Amino acid sequence: MEDGGLGAAPGSTVGVPWPKGAYQKEQTFALTDAGGKAVPVQSWPIAYWPDGSLKWTAHAVGSGDGTLTLKAGTPAAPEKKVTVDKSGGTIDISTGVITAKIGTSGSTIVKSVSRGSTEIAKNGRLVLIRQPEIEDEDQGAVKTERFDGAVSKVTVEQEGPIRAVVRVDGKHRKGGRSWLPFSIRLYFYAGADSFRMVHTLTFDGTQEPAKASGDFVRGLGVRFQVPMRDKAYDRHIRIGGDGTGLLREAVKGITGLRRDPGAAVRTAQFEGEKLPDPATWDQRVTTRLQYIPEWGDYTLSQLSADGFTVRKRTKKGHGWIGAGGGRRASGFGYVGGASGGFAFGLRDFWEKFPAQLDIRDAQTDTAEVTLWLWSPEAQPMDLRFYHDGMGQDTYPEQLEGLNITYEDYEPGFGTPYGIARTSELLFWAHESTPGAERMAEQVAAVRTPPQLAAPPKQLVKAGVFGKLFSEPDRSTSAKAKIEDHLDFLFTYYKDQVEQRRWYGFWDYGDIMHSYDPSRHQWCYDVGGYAWDNSELSPDLWLWFAYMRSGRADIFRFAEAMTRHTGEVDVYHLGKWAGLGTRHGVQHYADSAKQQRIANTTYRRYYYFLTADERVGDLMHANVDSDETFLVLDPIRKIRTEPYTPDRNALSIGFGTDWSGLVSAWLTEWERRGPKWEKAKARVLSTMETIAAQPNGFVQGSALYDLDTGRFAVDKEPKVGVSHLSAMFGLVELCAELIDQIDMPKFKEAWLDYCRYFNATKAEQKARYGSDFGSLLLFQGHSRQDAYAAARTGDEKLAARAWRQFYNSADTWDYKETTDWSTKKIEGPAGLVTGSEAAWVSTNATALYGLAAIQNLALVGDKMP
Repeated sequence: MEDGGLGAAPGSTVGVPWPKGAYQKEQTFALTDAGGKAVPVQSWPIAYWPDGSLKWTAHAVGSGDGTLTLKAGTPAAPEKKVTVDKSGGTIDISTGVITAKIGTSGSTIVKSVSRGSTEIAKNGRLVLIRQPEIEDEDQGAVKTERFDGAVSKVTVEQEGPIRAVVRVDGKHRKGGRSWLPFSIRLYFYAGADSFRMVHTLTFDGTQEPAKASGDFVRGLGVRFQVPMRDKAYDRHIRIGGDGTGLLREAVKGITGLRRDPGAAVRTAQFEGEKLPDPATWDQRVTTRLQYIPEWGDYTLSQLSADGFTVRKRTKKGHGWIGAGGGRRASGFGYVGGASGGFAFGLRDFWEKFPAQLDIRDAQTDTAEVTLWLWSPEAQPMDLRFYHDGMGQDTYPEQLEGLNITYEDYEPGFGTPYGIARTSELLFWAHESTPGAERMAEQVAAVRTPPQLAAPPKQLVKAGVFGKLFSEPDRSTSAKAKIEDHLDFLFTYYKDQVEQRRWYGFWDYGDIMHSYDPSRHQWCYDVGGYAWDNSELSPDLWLWFAYMRSGRADIFRFAEAMTRHTGEVDVYHLGKWAGLGTRHGVQHYADSAKQQRIANTTYRRYYYFLTADERVGDLMHANVDSDETFLVLDPIRKIRTEPYTPDRNALSIGFGTDWSGLVSAWLTEWERRGPKWEKAKARVLSTMETIAAQPNGFVQGSALYDLDTGRFAVDKEPKVGVSHLSAMFGLVELCAELIDQIDMPKFKEAWLDYCRYFNATKAEQKARYGSDFGSLLLFQGHSRQDAYAAARTGDEKLAARAWRQFYNSADTWDYKETTDWSTKKIEGPAGLVTGSEAAWVSTNATALYGLAAIQNLALVGDKMP
């Protein structure tokens, strides 16, 4: 496992895969550093192979640097253990350095955080400001309501000795109303002076299109109180600016005055050190200390991705003055003094604007700190649907809209009710104000929390995720060219995120779908061509690119996408819980609510690589999502025959529908989750009944029984093949299923589908009695040729894989004739100076990336 050093972070947790049969459930593991010294580690299983052997294990480490080696053995005990005491009215967690008291009811989540006998912070809670009306013209008097987070349930999920995890669930409450459910996890590591918070909010308010009344969030934050014990000149404020930059001030500044207290005194205050007795200063300063203002209030406000401001005032009721500003703030702050202080940070501060940090009343006995996930100084959170449908009242009219803007519109479907967002925060309890170097480490930990990682060699050796990737290989010019193209595509999208400003609380992590070369702009405002929402699996492309390379920049990009697509593009409450939304101008705008977007496959990689509990929640929530087919027919607008959803005869496709379902079931089975036995039965029964169809996967769909978990086997063969069927994770899931489950008929059914999608129409007709009709995405499907070739040793299929990869007739696909370059854009052609590759689309990028990676791994030795 590798890491550049945990630095100021509280610790790190990593997932490590093992070959089938290598270790059993009871196996323990030991960790050593590069010098062979034992490193304390806490280990637990997170997935099993079907034979019960360990597939993935998670390992929590409180400290470490460089390369760490994990082997079977007895783990070293930490010097300082995490302990959890549930005997009192609170849950008390000690890291050996700090102790936190977690509330089990009421509005206070963290009652106190202490270091030794000194209380550093207290009354940690959630705050929410609701604005019931929003006016586009004359604002008038804006009314707001304040809600507090009310705890309904607290669960201790881990109790040490290296890591403890506490989950807190509840809603925001005022009077008789409770809304905006939250789920928070608090993470504590042995020996750490800090803890981590993962905060998830689910939106369940009402915002009707074209109406100015509803539930508009004006501010959403996490708030703590900080006891202030030091003299005003020994109280320190730190605000993170650009990079590791810091505003370093005191509540009562004694620098820059007309009279000089002395160089040593000035330097000590700037460094955050306790000042010598004022009797030793220049008395012209000492005797006039009472005349120096005390600055108790500070605000860092980031209302866009490109600008922040810092201001301060002496106290409430007095005017603000500017204290500086810059482009992108780190989201870090500190308030405290020589006798102790509290540092805090919000990850992705500017990327997920509008964000804000407040320090209030630092001149009093108790300061107040608020980390605003949504700044109250920004425009209210407006999630109303963006247009009126323009006469699209009937299905035929809606299909005409689809034909022009590629948006699947339906009244009432463009709702944000049930979408969610997860944020990460870090907190430190200090015995005194840290020095600049230590704070710079904390800033870095907020910006990019260290992440231990299993190296690509281990991922390949373990044979996980269907054995569909290998390490980069530039041994021939043809392979090197493909590697260059893969690098080009990732770099281009990474640069486009910056150039096009794909940032914001609800947007960061996603990318756009299609490009408009006439405007030199992505189609951000054109119906279904705007936000991508996992269309054709860019999530998978990124995770496969990371797993084969181990590149940190790809990991962070894929991580942000997983956090976004798993939360914002999927419904977690309401009648569509368990379904995701097709690509559109808003992440929830399109009326196509489908399994293919909620697909657990897109979350599996991040979960198994990091053991992230929140993503684990998302995957577990999908286990019963087959029930959603009773609520909404995914092909209701194009179905020609009469159809009424029937619990025992649901029409479900073997492609985008089943791939999402079986992914959730397989994951629950692997994890041995609460419903794993049911999930296992669903995996096996659906595999069996797909394989039993007259034409296997080519049959396309069948009637599914929710009670038995089986497809009805059609009596007559039919051909139901779509170019989309396998492009939402089915290729990857079938490879995993075949690798884990010995079911020859299923394997043969899948290999047949792989053999014949890219076959000639004559070959398809000879095999199935009918050809597959007009198809697309041949390059993306070349990886199915490669898979079948690798499984059967068929040299002709291997050759066809590369032929289709290079020479697809599909105009969406890249050709080797493409110049693989970008062109410069500058004013007045574009809003900002940058670059464009007008030939790039995200559909084609994702499929090129997956086909290139998998073809190289499967039939790289058969390249022409």
